[in-house]
Amino acid sequence: MMDPAVRRLIADKLTLPVEEGEDKRCTLQEAVRRHIREKMVINMTAGVGALVYELVRAFWDKRPEFTIITPSLNLHLVALVKQRLARKILTSFAGINYPSPRPCPVVQNAYAAGEVDIEQWTMRTIPQRLLAGAMGWDFMPTHSLIGSTMAQDNQADFKTMPNPFGGQGEIGMLRALTPDITLVHAAVADRSGNTIITYPLAGDAYGAWGSAKGVIVSVEKIVSTEYIRQHAHMVRIPAYSVLAVCEAPFGSHPIGITQLGLPGFDAYFSDYDFMTEVNETTKDEAAFMRWVEEWILDVPDHAAYLDKVGGDRLVYLKGKAAPDAWQAETLKEGAGVDFNAPPNPVERMVLAASRVIAERCVRSGYSTLLAGIGLSNLAAWLALYDLRAQGHAVEVMAEVGMFGYMPRTSDPAVFSLHNMHTCKMLSNIETVLGVNVGGAQNRCLGVLGAGQIDMAGNANSTKISDKLLLVGSGGSNDIANTNQEAIVVMNAGPKRLVEKVPYITYAGTRVRTLITDVGLFEKLDGAPTFTLTAYLPAHDQESEAQCMERIKANVGWPLATAPNLRRLALPGADDLKLLRLFDPRKYYIG
Repeated sequence: MMDPAVRRLIADKLTLPVEEGEDKRCTLQEAVRRHIREKMVINMTAGVGALVYELVRAFWDKRPEFTIITPSLNLHLVALVKQRLARKILTSFAGINYPSPRPCPVVQNAYAAGEVDIEQWTMRTIPQRLLAGAMGWDFMPTHSLIGSTMAQDNQADFKTMPNPFGGQGEIGMLRALTPDITLVHAAVADRSGNTIITYPLAGDAYGAWGSAKGVIVSVEKIVSTEYIRQHAHMVRIPAYSVLAVCEAPFGSHPIGITQLGLPGFDAYFSDYDFMTEVNETTKDEAAFMRWVEEWILDVPDHAAYLDKVGGDRLVYLKGKAAPDAWQAETLKEGAGVDFNAPPNPVERMVLAASRVIAERCVRSGYSTLLAGIGLSNLAAWLALYDLRAQGHAVEVMAEVGMFGYMPRTSDPAVFSLHNMHTCKMLSNIETVLGVNVGGAQNRCLGVLGAGQIDMAGNANSTKISDKLLLVGSGGSNDIANTNQEAIVVMNAGPKRLVEKVPYITYAGTRVRTLITDVGLFEKLDGAPTFTLTAYLPAHDQESEAQCMERIKANVGWPLATAPNLRRLALPGADDLKLLRLFDPRKYYIG
């Protein structure tokens, strides 16, 4: 029988405490005031809301000239281009993201006036640079950026060299990026800062790991250390990195947050109405400034912000995050859809593109699809269901860490929580873009969009001139540089299909097919430029001659035409119905 003294020793020394570590809890205001200084380099993970609002309030009239690192400059983050809050922003996307991607006038104006320097990177290269900093490396190898204008513009932080081990082609080298401080909004943390981030992880916690001074964390709920131990496999940030922990329910609003894999914690959907309202105000400088005053400067704290959003709306967003909520939404949205109307030219393009994508997957044996935002993803979604009906196994992915999802109807947004519920694997940007798209076993077909494209397949979604921004690469460069093949889906026009793009967001090396609302262009027999191989009528009554006139008016390069030109066929009526269910409000197909 064990000595009682030994029993007491075991109990005293080895019992796990319910709470453990330094108590770092404080308000958002206290965290910002204590730890953020002018001129800092601040990294912001996706979905940071409450902390950004507090940062803007605290420094609005102080011209702090931060350097900001963020995957996307949109929504409330646009306020950072005003009042010299930021002097430089490193990002992969600077524009309006909802309901469809397009340039943001407020960002364009600030950039054109020289009020802010926007440094263009990609969705993958930003976390790669942060990971290098976190690991203590001076640089990180990459296949992204090569062949793009970003490679030229960022020469101070990006170099190319011959493969040092004798492999084919060049390898890129990214300089490590080490921010002063990182702002994170996460699901839960304990009082000392052990933090759980729910999947998908997007850019992951690389910036948090490598921040020189530490991390400020806001969370939906502060939990016990005992809870953290029970879910230790989901902890991405250890307490020693954390400077402050702030409880801020709905702290990523208007962006949603997932609950996947974490019991006892409520998810909520992105607030599309709020996002639309913010984006509409950016069309006018005065309107946007009124929005900043109403929703940030005149709101004293996060509690007052939530009161202003309203309890009914917050409850609705929680309900909308349920796994089966898409079904009720589909019934509601579908009731207003005219399924019998003939397809318009944009719908015809998406339908034709879906068939081309499906045929290419079967012919080349592709097993994964990575589609961009908008028309390209709608075409890939239709192709997915067509391929499954044929018995051809293919998985659809999204850059933020989504793999094997089955797109749900009612919401055309790629990163919709409705789609996340159907994923077979949830990970991060580096896994999807680095392994699933560009890894050793990849059999990936990329389906991309663009603002402009030239006859060699070089695409531009970044800028027209030093004064006129578009939106940026997002993940398109990472995809086009590393997958097996890329297809581009976009509307035609003489200023869109140009002889030479002014800025190369991604090179056309792997772009072999272009599908537009006027026809199909392909690189035949390894040719470096496109040939028109099929025409696409705007309606069933349009003749080949009429269509050719429309093509000539909408193509800005010398047109090469295949001798056996064909008419693009469209899928059946069910595909059109499904397309309209994917986008019932006609954000993309209208």
